[in-house]
Amino acid sequence: MKTFLMPLNAEEEKYYLEKMKEGSLEAKNTLIERNLRLVAHISRKYQNGEEDMEDLISIGTIGLIKAISTFNYERGNRLATYAARCIDNELLMYFRGKKKTSREVSLYEPIGTDKEGNQINLLDVVESMDRDIFEIIELKGNTRKVYEMIPKVLSGREREIIEWRYGLYNRKPVTQREIADKLGISRSYVSRIEKRALEKLKLCFE
Repeated sequence: MKTFLMPLNAEEEKYYLEKMKEGSLEAKNTLIERNLRLVAHISRKYQNGEEDMEDLISIGTIGLIKAISTFNYERGNRLATYAARCIDNELLMYFRGKKKTSREVSLYEPIGTDKEGNQINLLDVVESMDRDIFEIIELKGNTRKVYEMIPKVLSGREREIIEWRYGLYNRKPVTQREIADKLGISRSYVSRIEKRALEKLKLCFE
């Protein structure tokens, strides 16, 4: 198991939280790094014979990052107390989602082609989203989140176009022109809907 840095004391934590509030990415990264021990501790509760500890830590880290991004230290609470709930919630959401589908999502699942005709996969889509130094840790959780968010944040038409366009859920990827012909609308309209849908999905990661 990887050795994590010791947590910050109350004074150090307040200092870095204030620096992060001022816009310091370095301060945010420090808060993440110094709280990974908490992620590992909570993740152990969920470990069983089927789950890889590193995967659980990756998922729990997403909850930690959300906690750090939304924590209000002016209320007088310690970050660890708030973060523990967020980490727990992220892991519980993962296991609930896992029960709903028996299919393992592959980061390298082909989902279409780019303008030059090169094959792209789900990894490429996830990588196009803004990420910090913990992007690799988050990647696996982000992939699952893409699938979870599609039915939650997209309208019926947006979801239909994204699923066709990128060949999700074992569909064959199709071009914007093919979608336009199926729906009886213009290709440019399909492009606008696709762009709007992708923006909605990206917002889920901010």
